[in-house]
This record gives sequence, structure tokens and C-alpha cells, in this order.
Amino acid sequence: MSPKSKLLSKAGSFLFENKVMVAFALICAAAIFLSGSPMTFIVDGVFTRITRNTFTVLALIIPVLAGLGLNFGIVIGAVAAQIAVFWVVYFGFGGFSGILLTFLIATPLAVLFGYLVGKLFNRMKGAEMIAGLILGYFADGLYQLLFLVIIGGIIPVKNPKLIIAGGVGVKNTIDLTGNLKYAIDSVRMVDIITVVFYAILAITVIKAILHLVKKYKLNRQDALIFGVSGLLFGLSYIPVIERFLSKDRLVLLDALTITLILLAALQIYKMVRLKLVEKQPTSTLLKPALILVLLGVVYGLTFLPEIEKILLFVKLPVLPILLIAGLCWFNQAILSTRLGQNMRTVGQSQSVAMASGINVDQTRVIAMVISTVLASWGQLIFLQNIGTFSTYGAHTQIAQFAIAALLVGGASVQKATNKQAIIGVILFHTLFIVAPEAGKQLFNNAQIGEYFRVFVSYGVIALSLAMHAWKTFRKEPQRELAETSTPVDA
Repeated sequence: MSPKSKLLSKAGSFLFENKVMVAFALICAAAIFLSGSPMTFIVDGVFTRITRNTFTVLALIIPVLAGLGLNFGIVIGAVAAQIAVFWVVYFGFGGFSGILLTFLIATPLAVLFGYLVGKLFNRMKGAEMIAGLILGYFADGLYQLLFLVIIGGIIPVKNPKLIIAGGVGVKNTIDLTGNLKYAIDSVRMVDIITVVFYAILAITVIKAILHLVKKYKLNRQDALIFGVSGLLFGLSYIPVIERFLSKDRLVLLDALTITLILLAALQIYKMVRLKLVEKQPTSTLLKPALILVLLGVVYGLTFLPEIEKILLFVKLPVLPILLIAGLCWFNQAILSTRLGQNMRTVGQSQSVAMASGINVDQTRVIAMVISTVLASWGQLIFLQNIGTFSTYGAHTQIAQFAIAALLVGGASVQKATNKQAIIGVILFHTLFIVAPEAGKQLFNNAQIGEYFRVFVSYGVIALSLAMHAWKTFRKEPQRELAETSTPVDA
């Protein structure tokens, strides 16, 4: 096969495997063009939704890894978060200490709910997605019973700002201003650096004590982590840097510049290591050199007036971005652990996992607990950013929209990655931003755009599930043939 044919074959294979993502990207491009909205508005809206919704979408990856499919049951994690939010607001806690208390209340609830859901799913193997969907509706019914009847009716609660005039049931909307609104978004960079430094210092001291009693051996990585954190902490006292770090928002231009510098430093480090340490041939330096050139081109583009205007307009809350990055690292790092390997084995074949001595049911329960806890944290990030708690509606469509975003990024029922989740959030929420305006421009009715984006979100889920069922149907005859066939003697 000629190089040209190989290239065309790879391109065709990529387009087929990512047809949903490519089609959605084309729809988004058309909607952006038709809407006529300024790019500053679109990009700012997209990044706002990235920081608000990505954590919840990333919470779906571990169940997919463990073979549980798309976790429609993350609604239950959102319910745990909202129960915690109500009581924290009721007792008057707020700010960062208030959001920490909310996490402390929501986490054990989510662990309990995730454990129960995992146990149920073990009794409904093969039908986890439909079970999760129905379970979400059931949980919503119990949630409404709690908030409409039990609170105020059985549990004595008196607060005119939160309770319906009759004294029974919670109001439809709770304003989080003065309590939890922007409790995570407003954390300053200098405070983050300070907390991280003291946390690393405490961990290093503990490791040093364990090293002295010969329970742990300090290594170069420990010293490097402590040294870098100490350097950053020390630099934060320089007046110019301190003023910069005293902000709770990072201008997108600054964030991009810092990212490009770090990536360039990483490529230079790779080149030095390959050439001077590993004594690799010069040809191995080509890839990092090309990446360096690409980074330089991207940095050069930031000087174009139109691009610079957009980058200066958008401001990012720092802590939510760091939490998303941390969850991406966790999803990737867990694969290198024994638990992660067990989850992957269970996801590929439960019979092989059982033959390997893996406790399949326990592994699936752990995956559900992790996903439910992460979903509850994601809902807390979402609510504090919105600043308004829609008591009976905030959790209802979280699963559908999160799953649709994941599928749009190219994921499937059997495979999902961090990259697919982030791409999906960008594409899905870009359409959410521009669809109403596109509908207004085309049909003089913004509501048509609203209908279209909801239709697309459910359509993407239906298409993905149909393709999964079709693939499963096609594999079944081959599996039966393999199981019934007997080896032929030579």
C-alpha cells in the first residue's frame, strides 16, 4: 500500500471512529456562523461551562472503565450534594469554610448511595444503564418527598427564606449569595499555593519520620516535589508576584502563556535527557523540536489583535481548573494501580476477571462509589458557580447532559478518556451557547434553538446506545461460534 493510500485509510478510519464528534463539530461551526455572536461572548461562555461542568463529566469515566457503561445514576450523587447544600445554607455557613463543610456532609452520603447503587447493579448485570436511569427517577421521588413533605412536616424547620409560606416544604429556588456562591471560584491563587505548600511540608515531615524508623525510604522525587513547592511559596512573597497571585481569576492570555512556557520547558528537558543522558540519536529529537515550533507558533498567534482581544476578555477561576486537572490525573493514575487494573479487567471480561481471582462484585461497587462521590463534588462545583440552587430541578438532567457531552467527545459505552470528556464538554456546550441565537437568526425564534439542542443531546445518547446494541448483536454470533467450535487436529 502506498503512503498516500495509508494516509487516506487512516483518515477514513479516524472519521468513522469519531463520526459523532466530527458531525457535532460541523454543527457547532455552522451554528456559530449563523448566530453571528461575537467570539468574546462564545469563548467566555464556553470556558465558564468548562469550569462548571467538566468535573461531573469526568466522573463518568471510571464506571465505563469497569464495564458498568454510562452511569445514569450520577443523579444520586447530585442529590447527595444538594441535601448537603440545603443544610449548610440553613445553618448559615458560607464562604470557603462553608463549602468545605458541604463537601464533608455530601461525601459520606454519596459513599452510602454509591454503595447501595453498586449492590443493586450487581444484581442487574447487563442492564446497568437502564437500571441507573430508572433509579435516578426513583431517587428523585424520594428527594421530593424529603424536600416537599419531611422538611417542615416531620423535621421542624423554620426559615422564611427557605421554607414555603405554609411551613412545610422547601422553596423552589434558594439564593446562595452570601453563603456558597463562588465559594470555590473566588479562592485566590496565593491561598492555593500556601495550602499546597503546607500540605506537602506535612507529608514530607511524615515521610522523613518514617524514613528514620526505616518504614519508608525518601527518594529524589520527594525532594523535588518539596523543593518546587518551597520555591513557589517563596516566590509568592515577591511584591510583583504577590500582587499577581492575589487574584482569584486568571486572564486566559496569562493562563495560555504560562501553559506554553511549561510545555516548552518540558520539551527542552526531554531533548536534553534524550541527547545527553540516554545518548539517543539526533533523529529522536525531531518530535520534541516540532512540538517546540508548534508552541512558538501558538504563542505568536496570541499577538494577533482579534485573538488577543478574546484572550484578554476571558477570565478563569483558578481552583475549579486545578480540581479538573487533578481529576484528570486521578483518572489516569488509577489505571496504574492494582484497583485500576482490576477495573479494566472486569470491564473487558467478567469471566476472565473471576478466573484471575478478582472479586468482580466488589470492584464494581468500588467503581460506583467513586463515581457517585465525584458526581456529588461536581454538583457542588456547579451549584456554587451558578449561585442559585433550583431545589427541584438542578439534578434532573445532569446525567443526560453529562453523558451526551461525553459521547459527543468520541466516547462510547465501553471506552472513555479524559480527552474525550474535555472535547465533548467544549463541543456540547458551544452548541448550547450559540443554538438559541442561531434559531433566532434563522427562524426569528430563539426557542427553536433551545428545542434543537435538547433534541441533539438526547439524539446523541440514543445513537450511541443503538450503535452499542448493534455491535453487541454482531459479536454474539461470532462468540457463539467460537465457543461451540472444536480444535482440529493437525
